Amino acid sequence: MIDIMQQYGEAYLWTDGFHYTGVSVTLMLLVTSVVIGFVLSIPLAIARTSGRRSYVYPVWVFSFLFRGTPLYVQLLVFYSGVYTLEFVHSSDFLNWFFRSGYYCMLLALVLNTCAYTTEIFAGAIRETDKGEIEAARAYGFSNWKLYSKVILPSALRRAIPSYSNEVILVLHATSLAFTATVPDILKIARDVNSATYQSFFAFGIAAILYLIISFFLVAIFRRAEQKWLKHL
Repeated sequence: MIDIMQQYGEAYLWTDGFHYTGVSVTLMLLVTSVVIGFVLSIPLAIARTSGRRSYVYPVWVFSFLFRGTPLYVQLLVFYSGVYTLEFVHSSDFLNWFFRSGYYCMLLALVLNTCAYTTEIFAGAIRETDKGEIEAARAYGFSNWKLYSKVILPSALRRAIPSYSNEVILVLHATSLAFTATVPDILKIARDVNSATYQSFFAFGIAAILYLIISFFLVAIFRRAEQKWLKHL
């Protein structure tokens, strides 16, 4: 058991002069993908519920594509497929980006969680009380003010329970990073298992680490629900 803990302590990702442990890599993937996906999903959710086909249809296609295919397949497309395309090799930036397993995993996570979050927020927007919207329009609110002051604050608060589940699912999805040789918690657990042949303890510690992170996420969202959904 001591040998396994030492192996965990010595395992890290070295890049650009910095050391990253498996936990920090997992947290970086989680936080970055959730934040970017959240920011992108808000305008997409508004477009999804706008009623204009020119807005609704492209967002629906995007959402259907990334919700209808497994995340693992999406990762393989970005990590193994895109890099084989000629125009990727001819571009310095694209060649650098898709050569990195970390960035490919991050891109797959961002697009995947963005698709799910868009549908979560779109559903919450549709459930906004019509009386609130009519009252805002009666006061002469513009569309921008209507969404920023009435619809989005109400919808985002009501979406917290569903969105918390999505964030935890993203945490679980980061475990696929090992297939792109990204040394997250599971990748290090597999390396430790290969070095010690003590599978129960190697993967058991990984499970405990995921549980600890999940516990803190649940606690954060529980506090958010108590603060912003107290009236419900």
